[in-house]
Formats: sequence, C-alpha cells, structure tokens
Amino acid sequence: MVKGFNVVVVREYDPKRDLTSVTELEESCEVGSLLVDLMGDPLARIRQSPSFHMLVAEIGNEIVGMIRGTIKMATRGGNALRQADGVSPEISTTKLAFVSGLRVSPFYRRMGIGLKLVQRLEEWFLRNGAVYSYVQTENDNTASVKLFTEKSGYSKFRTPTFLVNPVFNHRVTVSRRVKIIKLAPSYAESLYRSRFSSTEFFPSDINSILTNKLSLGTYLAMPRGEDHVSGSLPDQTGSWAVISIWNSKDVYRLQVKGASRLKRTLAKTTRVFDGAFPFLKIPSFPNLFKSFAMHFMYGIGGEGPRAAEMVEALCSHAHNLARKSGCAVVAAEVASCEPLSVGIPHWKVLSPEDLWCLKRLRDDGDDDGVDWTKSPPGLSIFVDPREI
Repeated sequence: MVKGFNVVVVREYDPKRDLTSVTELEESCEVGSLLVDLMGDPLARIRQSPSFHMLVAEIGNEIVGMIRGTIKMATRGGNALRQADGVSPEISTTKLAFVSGLRVSPFYRRMGIGLKLVQRLEEWFLRNGAVYSYVQTENDNTASVKLFTEKSGYSKFRTPTFLVNPVFNHRVTVSRRVKIIKLAPSYAESLYRSRFSSTEFFPSDINSILTNKLSLGTYLAMPRGEDHVSGSLPDQTGSWAVISIWNSKDVYRLQVKGASRLKRTLAKTTRVFDGAFPFLKIPSFPNLFKSFAMHFMYGIGGEGPRAAEMVEALCSHAHNLARKSGCAVVAAEVASCEPLSVGIPHWKVLSPEDLWCLKRLRDDGDDDGVDWTKSPPGLSIFVDPREI
C-alpha cells in the first residue's frame, strides 16, 4: 500500500457496502495488547444509544479509517456534589455527544485522517444540537491524547479508574450480614432519579438503560434484619447500596494478545488448582488470552456508614452471576475520588486509569453561563454502560 496523494473522502457508514472492510480494519487496529471483537456488528457499541452515527474514511475504494458517535441528554457538572444535608442541588442537563471507536489503518497514519474524522463527526454533533462532546481514552495512549487535546480542542477533564476483577472457577461468598433484593426497573428508575440525577454524566434516559435487554437487573443491598417495603426508597438514615449489571457479553468480546508462554502457563496453573479444589477458594487468573466476555457494573451508589460493605456484597453477587454466564471478568468504572471504590474488589494489574476529555462545541447551548469544561470534579460520576 502506498500513501500517495489520494483524496480522503469521509462519508456515512453503509452496512451493505462497508461491513467486510470495516471488520478487517477493526481487526488490524488492536488497542495496545487488547483485541476487540464486535462479533460482526460495527454498530454494536453505539446502537443502544438514543441517537448514533458512524463515519468511514475512504481513499479510492479502500476504507482507511472510521469513527462512531452518540448523542444524549445528561446531567452537566458544576452542580453534582453529593450533599449530606438532604438538600438536592439544582440539576442542569445538557445535550452531550460521545466520540467512540476512532480507528485509522496502520498503513495510513500521520496523514491527518483521524483529525478529519473527528471534525466531520463534530459537524454531525452540531447539526443535532449537541453542546458538549467527550471522549474516553487511556492515560498512556499518547497518540489519542495528543489528537484530542492538542489538535481538536478537548480539555483533560476527569481521570476515572476502570476496576477489573477476574471471575474465578469457584463461587464467591456473599456476606450473610447483607440482604440483596432485585429491583423492578420502575423502582430502580425512581431510586436513581431520586438519589443520583444530580451526579455528573447521569443520563436523562436512565429508564431506557434499565429496561434494555442488555441490562441484567438492578440490585439493592441492605443490612440483614432491616425491614424494606417493596417499592419504597431506602431509609436515608440507614446503610444501603445499589448496582446495576450490563451484559457486555452480547455486544463484544475481548482478547489479550502478546502474552509470553510463561505468563500463559502460570495463569492456566491457577485455574487448574481453582477448578480442582474449589473449596480452597484459590484466586485464579482467567483465560484472557482467548476470546472472553465481561459483565459491567454501573449505577454504583449508596449511603450510610456500612455502604462500602453493601457494595462489596453486591460485587460478590455480580461475580457469581458473571460466573454463571461464562464471563471471564466483571468490571466497573468510578471517579478517582469515589468513596465507595474501597468496596469494589479488583486486581490492580488489570485496572487501567482512564482519561476523559471534554470539549464545549457551542456557546449558545446552555444559557446559565456555566462552562462545564472548567468545573471541579464531584465525588462521583455516572458511567453509561452503553459507552463502555
């Protein structure tokens, strides 16, 4: 392949025309050592959003790049700190765009194709009324960070941590001090809107997420022995926690590439021992070196002196559900200062630090004069599972 001086054409993705080429390009653009398999559906990671769009870059008849984007209404920052006095902060929502899945062929990099794709996607954002746009990347992805912060006008905004915990061959014990209740979607929606709608990035269409076929349920944890009336919100004076679980298994699969034979052998040894002696509850390293699936925990929150304990029990329950579904890992993403993160089990070696970058696309979108890109971080963020 020769770069030459051919014109780069950016156009909307056509499934009938582009599916094979886009799939091949995705496979050639591994994200570090991680290979993402969208299982034949390039729109899989965005089609659950209320509004989505995908563009491809073409030179001649060859697809050399692609990008995806979504738009939704979400809670804007600057007013999202949790308040212990029971007074709800004013909630400001904004039309928020999300940049996802930027890929450029290894043979055509450093030609400005990535920048052109970002710019054209932002044009679609603006035509559809978006006020802000954000992107998630890894702190150590220098090329991506440089593209967005130095060339595209995005600001380094938040640094959440992606917490990954392996799913063992044995079941994890759920604390008997904790009672776990599965909530109906309508009650889960009431709980989230009542307690979390002022949290930064909270999606206004939370009901669509909770009733989505990929959402496996919302679970409430309370100290065993406390009474709970079905359909009522948790007592503000007690301890409780809540999480929801998203089935990423039916959206994409992952695979770690490039591990040495020694690391593979050691990992397999831990699984063999865990499988042979499950009563010993030996932590085992999952087989991430072949295609594997994940469950994602979102909407994590709680209150009270035992809230972290409640979260830990919920994570144990989520682990056992993931084990039953054949997943290799269960994951969550939380703000860097999230107080409940101490209750989320994870392996640090599997848990990268993310970087979220934010850009204000227009000055006439929000009329209160607040620039979200300059707002200080709150204690928590709400991570939309559709954008993982």
